[in-house]
Amino acid sequence: MILLRIASALALATLPTALLSQAPTGTIPVGTPLALMLDKNSRMRVGEPIRAHLLHSIYADNQLLLPEGTQVTGSVVALDADRGRRVRAEMGGDFTPFHTPEVRFTQILLADGVSVPLDSGIATRGAPIYRAVAPPPSKGGFLRQRFNSGLDVARGDLAFFIAPGKGDRLLTWIYGRIPYHPERIEKGTSWTIETAAPAEVPEQPPAAIVASAPMRRPHFWEVRTPIPQTPSADSGKWIVEANLADSLSSETSTAGQSIQAIVAKPIFNPDHTVAVPEGATLIGTINRAKPARRFGRTGVLSFSFTQLKLPDQETQTVETRLTGADSAEDIALNSEGQAKSKPQDKLAIPFLLVLLASRPLDQDRHGGHATDVGGKESVGGAAGLGLVGTIVSLAGGSPYAAAGIGYWGAARSIYSRWIARGQKIQFAKDTRIEVETTPRRSTPMKPAPQMAH
Repeated sequence: MILLRIASALALATLPTALLSQAPTGTIPVGTPLALMLDKNSRMRVGEPIRAHLLHSIYADNQLLLPEGTQVTGSVVALDADRGRRVRAEMGGDFTPFHTPEVRFTQILLADGVSVPLDSGIATRGAPIYRAVAPPPSKGGFLRQRFNSGLDVARGDLAFFIAPGKGDRLLTWIYGRIPYHPERIEKGTSWTIETAAPAEVPEQPPAAIVASAPMRRPHFWEVRTPIPQTPSADSGKWIVEANLADSLSSETSTAGQSIQAIVAKPIFNPDHTVAVPEGATLIGTINRAKPARRFGRTGVLSFSFTQLKLPDQETQTVETRLTGADSAEDIALNSEGQAKSKPQDKLAIPFLLVLLASRPLDQDRHGGHATDVGGKESVGGAAGLGLVGTIVSLAGGSPYAAAGIGYWGAARSIYSRWIARGQKIQFAKDTRIEVETTPRRSTPMKPAPQMAH
């Protein structure tokens, strides 16, 4: 109990005063990006209520208005046919008429129960949001790095079976094996919307201080992410959270292209004055953009910022390194902040599918003919076209037909991993990024008198 009180006192001492006092009335300006994540699975139908939460806190005039996790509600207003997904699913024996929901969010639910009207555009093309974090500089030679890459792949494969949420993933996998299944909007689907009109947030009580959970050793399947270190004021370094002003892509961006990001969260000095205000602008360029190519060669994208433009002050020259980013694709950052796709299992899954496809062709030990021993036709068909392949294989009674369907599934897997174009690297407009910023050949950032908070 004594240790808990001491920890709480230290937490209170380190928090900015703006977060300890009662939150004042504020206005969320027009065009403020809100990143939202769906709380639970929802049915795919017009009129379906949608409940999501904020992924990032919202600030205005350097004041916290909406903390991370604030609830936002809306509904599905339309369904669009997802033709690309339909074609890919039909090639695997799934004939579900897939749709993409259009969602309109209309209410912000504050912690004290007050509802704030929200006017925003229609959100579409929702997707899971992955958080990429730059690791510390890699150690060891080529073999060590290859070993670490293979270990990351093994962790991802194992996480599918034993990580939290495995029951939901199993249901999704079963849905993909049957020819028709109900559609749903998956839990974790995310949208980024922009406010179309100012939203008035009333005065709120101070947020409760919650003791942080004790540190634990990560499980094998969890990605080892470095513990973020808060730079000291004397170092002149800041971890800046910002939203990209424009979309970036390994396919369309070019080296030397100018880019900007808007600071989304103010940074405070130890004396609680504002060092980097919300709304400041980071200005930089694309360092490298390499499009994805055939034979699984993924795209590469890297960028950095060289200027920090503060309101009513001279623009500062800075050096930056990308240390974190949200993405609709599961990407990875290296220690220099370069974005690439995560390593993919290119051997185990194709090998397993080829093995399953060949089982119907096992030769009977005595007759020397290809026969069905223990339902091997169904195994080969299921590997290629799911339940449809199983039925066709059993109805035809031919091990060659079953093997053919199985090899079809194996060929699709090999094509997607070894022959098709690799993964694109792209960041949509308003993507939340995190950069470590250091003034170049200058003293640490200090606030202007009018920015004192």
